[in-house]
Amino acid sequence: MPIRPVIDQVSSVILGKDEEIRLALACMLGRGHLLIEDLPGVGKTTLAHALAISLGLDFRRIQFTSDMLPADLIGVSVYNSGGFEFHPGPIFSNLILADEINRTTPKTQSALLEAMEEGQVTVEGKTRPLPDPFFVIATQNPLEQYGTFPLPESQLDRFAMRISLGYPDMEAERDLLLGRPRREMLSGLARAIESEELLLIFGKVRQVHASAALLDYVQALIGYSRSAFSNGLSPRAGLALLSMARAWAYLEGREMILPEDVRAVLPGVVDHRLYSAKEGAPSEMLLAEVPIP
Repeated sequence: MPIRPVIDQVSSVILGKDEEIRLALACMLGRGHLLIEDLPGVGKTTLAHALAISLGLDFRRIQFTSDMLPADLIGVSVYNSGGFEFHPGPIFSNLILADEINRTTPKTQSALLEAMEEGQVTVEGKTRPLPDPFFVIATQNPLEQYGTFPLPESQLDRFAMRISLGYPDMEAERDLLLGRPRREMLSGLARAIESEELLLIFGKVRQVHASAALLDYVQALIGYSRSAFSNGLSPRAGLALLSMARAWAYLEGREMILPEDVRAVLPGVVDHRLYSAKEGAPSEMLLAEVPIP
């Protein structure tokens, strides 16, 4: 499989997190944006950087702070002797790492909305397209930490998936302690796939077949969420679930989606979109209550 070298290379840097790496990669192959929520220091930034290098994508890291302005993200027009000249901001890259996105104000957070949804930004009335492909990987600290601003539901819904890395297991942590620094390892990584191959993979993922029975299962999950939760899954969420399942099936070497592909990506797609007063993740309820056709 052409994408295998990418998985292997990223796994050599992010140890013991094979499933999380595959979920992040599935999100990108499904043309979605990814939110990684976890404590500082568990490898969120390193994962994004390793993916960018391995996929051969132009990469920019943006450190979000409380005093950051939308112009710092998008860019500004500066007057010179010949008139106004637009100076593009860091958002004009293939892969943006929006680091600690919930440490900046809602005004700056909202500057990402058009870019994530439309693949373009509007500056002073002029629409400017972003590079293709364009991905946002945002990292977020837990909301109970000091100095964070919760992302609004409209912003959360733009992220196809949310994942967490968590602490490494004992074996992986021992390897981390004994091995080279991760930053040093990043500097030694190289592109693991050519641009033409990546474009072909995007096309193959879109061609992964979804049967009528599989679509019935996806619709049953969506329908149950709308009856069991006050804010059920939106049509955008349903499309994201199908796209992520297609990408996961491709990573598993299949040309059609199986129910287990949907179930593998379901927590990452729905848990940041649904809210429940009951214990347990919303996805656990969906998986338990909606039978596989």
